[in-house]
Amino acid sequence: MVTCVVKNWQGEEAGEASFELSAAKEENAAHIVHRALVRHLANARQGTASTKTRSEVRGGGRKPWRQKGTGRARAGSNRSPLWRGGGVIFGPKPRDYSQKMNRKERRLALRTALQNRVEDLIVVEEFGEQLSRPKTKDLLSALARWGASPDEKVLLILPEKSENIYLSGRNVENLKMILATALNVYDLLNADKIVTTNLALQKIQEVYSD
Repeated sequence: MVTCVVKNWQGEEAGEASFELSAAKEENAAHIVHRALVRHLANARQGTASTKTRSEVRGGGRKPWRQKGTGRARAGSNRSPLWRGGGVIFGPKPRDYSQKMNRKERRLALRTALQNRVEDLIVVEEFGEQLSRPKTKDLLSALARWGASPDEKVLLILPEKSENIYLSGRNVENLKMILATALNVYDLLNADKIVTTNLALQKIQEVYSD
């Protein structure tokens, strides 16, 4: 059981929130989180890099010179990989980099990563009503009051999509907003501070518990 202080819009203590997520054993934690992170980064790769082989390069149909008698090395095509403008040997071709990982393992890695970031977790009250209209300055001021400085990479976890919050924070360089139902290991590990709300924390526990 982890207990966190809940802050209000002004940055003052307004109560406590607790959550409990089963994490991996200490001897296996680093391994399973690493696997989940590698999978996430691999699945994000496009895999569209492509080069042409000697059979795909345009031209090269005619033998450059006769086989014998010229004193030069024999050549059958001016699109040989040895020639300028020729094909590429063992170059990249479109491929699928995606890796598989069991659903239970993915969830365990996610819970473990979140459990290890408790010290950097900031829980706040629902603040959607405080932003009656999109205002980036107000959102940045609130983040500073909560303990997340503008220089730090902040992950803001929301229980549901809020138009005013999204429009207020979409242009902030170091701020990433994500729904509680769409968490991933990379964002949890990459952020310096993780800001979430009471309702989002409940949703995380509901969705990602065993």
